[in-house]
Parts: sequence; C-alpha cells; structure tokens
Amino acid sequence: METLRTLVEHYGLAAIFLGCLAEGESFAILGGFLAHQAILSAEGVLIATFLGSFLGDCLFFLAGRHYADHPIVVRLRHKRGFSHAYRLVNSYPNLFVLGNRFVYGLRLVGGVAAGMAHIPLPRFLVLNALSSVLWSAVFVGLGYFFGLGAETLIGDTLRTHHRLLIGIAIGLGAAIIAGYAAHRVARKEPREPD
Repeated sequence: METLRTLVEHYGLAAIFLGCLAEGESFAILGGFLAHQAILSAEGVLIATFLGSFLGDCLFFLAGRHYADHPIVVRLRHKRGFSHAYRLVNSYPNLFVLGNRFVYGLRLVGGVAAGMAHIPLPRFLVLNALSSVLWSAVFVGLGYFFGLGAETLIGDTLRTHHRLLIGIAIGLGAAIIAGYAAHRVARKEPREPD
C-alpha cells in the first residue's frame, strides 16, 4: 500500500490532468477526495482539473474549427448528441460554451460543435476559462465533501491506505454513475444519418 500512496503522491496530479482532458468528472471528484485526505494538495488538484478541462475543450474546439473533415472528427460528428449540441451552440453560443462541460457525455461532441459554429476564438477562450473554473470548483468540491462525509461516517482513524481505497471506490462509483447517465441521455437522441 505504501507503493500505491507513493504513486498517487507522485503521479496523481498528472493523472487528474489527463483524465480531465476528456470528460473527467470522476477524476475531479477523486482529486477532491484525495485533497481532503491530505494525500494531494487542494491547490494542485484545482489547477490540474482546471488546466485539463480548459485545454481539453480548446483541443476539441480547434478540431471542430480546423479539422472538421478529419476521420476522427467525422466520427465524433456522427455520435449521438452532436446534432442537438450543434443546434444549441448556434442558438445560444455563450450559454452553450458555459454549460457544455456540465452535461456528461456531451462535452466531446459539444467542443467540436462549438468549433464548427461561428464563435470567435477569443470569446470561446474567455467563456471556456470561466466554465473551467466553475466546473473544477464544483467537482473538486464534491470530492472534498465526499471525503468529509466518509470521515464523519467512518471516523478519522482510518489508515492512509484505507483512505486511498475509499478514494478509488468513490472515483469508480462516480464514473459508473456518470457513464450510466450519459448512456441514458444518448439513447434518447437520434443519430445523425451518414
């Protein structure tokens, strides 16, 4: 277990950053939990989640803006939810960019849709930064309060390796719940014809 703690202490922030490049909610929640347990610094977790979510959305925006005909982007455009995201971003561009990351399962296609819309890059960057700050605070905060709740329920006498295992279980649970919710939402959206 000491090896696991050492790995988390050394590579945890990098893993959280990489996990937040895509959907990332479970990584942000896990990071908040680990920050509460003093395994990772709260500031480091907030910075890693912010940078991962901000840069991830920028990459998808740029992919939609400059590489809309690339096979990978075309596959994203044919995913469920893309046509809905594209309609929303054209109708409410500012609100869409601010809220897109909060809809699990829509973030990737939403970033591509925003890139294909007529949103100026500077405006996108400002709105994306604001949204990333809020998203990071909300999901890291959820993880932090999961840690506070676990400590209240179980007690603060848990050894560190038990806290790591609880954190991993919380992260996996959040990923499963978010994946299930995204699957349910995606089933309601018809696919775009090829």
